[in-house]
Amino acid sequence: MNKLRHEFIEFSVTAGVLRFGEFVTKAGRLSPYFFNAGLFNDGERLGKLAEFYAQTLLDSGVEFDMLFGPAYKGITLASATAVALAAKGRNVPFAYNRKEAKDHGEGGTIVGAKLSGRVVIIDDVISAGTSVRESVDLIRAQNAKPCAVLIALDRMEKSGAEGALSNLSAVQEVEQNFGMPVLPIANLNDLFAYLSGPGASAELTAFRTAVATYRDRYGVA
Repeated sequence: MNKLRHEFIEFSVTAGVLRFGEFVTKAGRLSPYFFNAGLFNDGERLGKLAEFYAQTLLDSGVEFDMLFGPAYKGITLASATAVALAAKGRNVPFAYNRKEAKDHGEGGTIVGAKLSGRVVIIDDVISAGTSVRESVDLIRAQNAKPCAVLIALDRMEKSGAEGALSNLSAVQEVEQNFGMPVLPIANLNDLFAYLSGPGASAELTAFRTAVATYRDRYGVA
């Protein structure tokens, strides 16, 4: 695990965004951890999160021209990341969508800069890929090219219902279906490495076995 990923996991734990215990996921699984990006809910936390997004994107080497944030969480994430990128010397436009088209003023569903060139989609996680699919359709409809998806955490677990699990994760399905990379700030392996490392408290390392068991059951290669 590199320094950036380690710092992000530590930051998420300290902020209470990454929690351990027993949580039911959207897929109905009993997970030993839960990541709620909605709890990056003050200026300091959001600014730090945006720095992680921006640095991950710059380190990836992906060529891009602008950012797009799908409603609703992606709106804040894309705008904050644009600010962080500008502070790092890379000033790029951004846009986001409305859930419902506006029928007055400028109208339409897209707010912000015109979608053009190579567009990075920014969201918190990928659960079923629905948000990405809708974003790709919106971007392509404007003759722009979706070039990557930037997310906070890749849970690295198989998609599908119990008894009919896919061999691929939702992230891998997005990469395969749309032919573009998904760039997580960190993933499940980074989380497990953090729990196994010297920086984790005894309280956190107690969850290491539960996370390992969950990864063995639902994890992908």
